Amino acid sequence: MNDISRRTLLLGGVGAGVVLAASPAQARKARTDAQIYGVTTRNPLIEQRADPFITPRHRGRYYFTGSVPEYDRIIVRGATTIDGLATAAESVVWRRPATGKMGGHIWAPELHRIDGKWYIYFAAGDSDDVFRIRMYVLESAKADPTDPAGWTLKGQIATEWESFSLDATTFAHRGRRYLVWAQSEPEIAVNTSLYIAEMSSPWALKTKPTRIATPTKSWEIQGFKVNEGPAVLIRNGRVFMTFSASATDARYCLGLLTADARADLLANASWTKTPDPVFVTSTETGQYGPGHNSFTVAEDGRTDVMVYHARDYRDITGDPLYDPNRHTRVQRVYWHPDGTPLFGVPVGAGGPIVRLSPADAPRQFVTRHDTALVVRPPDHALATTQFRFVAGTGGVEHLQSVDFPDRHVRVVDGVVRIEAGTPTGFRRVPRGRGVHLQLADDPARYLRHRNGVVTTGAAAVFLLG
Repeated sequence: MNDISRRTLLLGGVGAGVVLAASPAQARKARTDAQIYGVTTRNPLIEQRADPFITPRHRGRYYFTGSVPEYDRIIVRGATTIDGLATAAESVVWRRPATGKMGGHIWAPELHRIDGKWYIYFAAGDSDDVFRIRMYVLESAKADPTDPAGWTLKGQIATEWESFSLDATTFAHRGRRYLVWAQSEPEIAVNTSLYIAEMSSPWALKTKPTRIATPTKSWEIQGFKVNEGPAVLIRNGRVFMTFSASATDARYCLGLLTADARADLLANASWTKTPDPVFVTSTETGQYGPGHNSFTVAEDGRTDVMVYHARDYRDITGDPLYDPNRHTRVQRVYWHPDGTPLFGVPVGAGGPIVRLSPADAPRQFVTRHDTALVVRPPDHALATTQFRFVAGTGGVEHLQSVDFPDRHVRVVDGVVRIEAGTPTGFRRVPRGRGVHLQLADDPARYLRHRNGVVTTGAAAVFLLG
């Protein structure tokens, strides 16, 4: 786009639909992808770090931890932005012992700030059986969790059964702190189910566990019968809990549990499982096996962000557990008007993602429907409403589908379509709180909304969100 970045032309805050004309002064103040989309679009964010966890920002800094391919240590890195974690120095805060207990696989650490101290929850096997996995807790009273000197082992989290257990996460709600984890219950013929209990301290349970989910649906039992990797997001009067299911290859995916925020979270009946997975492999975007996520909040203090891992390829040689290329990725969480989260598809590389709303229907979105562009009220198919402006030459841009990156908006014989082929060029012309989308080869025509369909004609305003 000449010497003006794509970011310069998208100067409005996410959801505000404010786009201003580019000028040299504005070019110097070009907004970052995170300011436009709500979170960095760097993809992947961190290579070869699975089971990723990013804390909420604490005293101006984010902290990251995750599984390393060698499964032999726990790492932490910190930065003032989520994007900054990509290049931040990585500190090894704990290494497994050479022999004995915890000398086996080290998995899925999570870093939490509780009552003025830092805690790392992690799973570890033993040196004589790397898969004798149990849950453990580290504690640090130091202000900086990247300082190895602060960390001491508090011990194993004792549960109802001495069996395979992992993926502990913790959250506080209505004055009570809970632990949620995955475990192999001896009496159930599955690999792992999900359990919740109230905590008496950051390293001990106060109540007996309640099983809140077990793998029974077809998408939960591919390769292995697994519910694992819980992550909690409390919004809109509900407690949402994502979890991962099936084998750790391309079949890995996310499911969703929901409870009313006023309900007894220790009661199995309080939790409802969404029938279908909410986040799955996308061959179109080239992202395979998305899963084991966590949540954080973007630098704006309000945009929810999902952190997860995925591979860039489907086929794996050998055991997927030992394939090192599960990379950390982040993307924005959207919210449906009914208060439920929308995750869309695992997006590929590219610039800021936008949704287009006609100014005459500001609560509706331009939506890809087969090869047509229509205007509809929001539904749960988020990805069909997501687009990227891709820089062309001479100030011209192309409008790309996010979930089918090989498809672009094309105007052929006056008909607006989204399909493969030579994309039509557009220029964004600022207009009030939005933009006109002008055809580059016919400046008298613009994209416009008419009777629920995107067509061409006189200038019309679209809002960007």
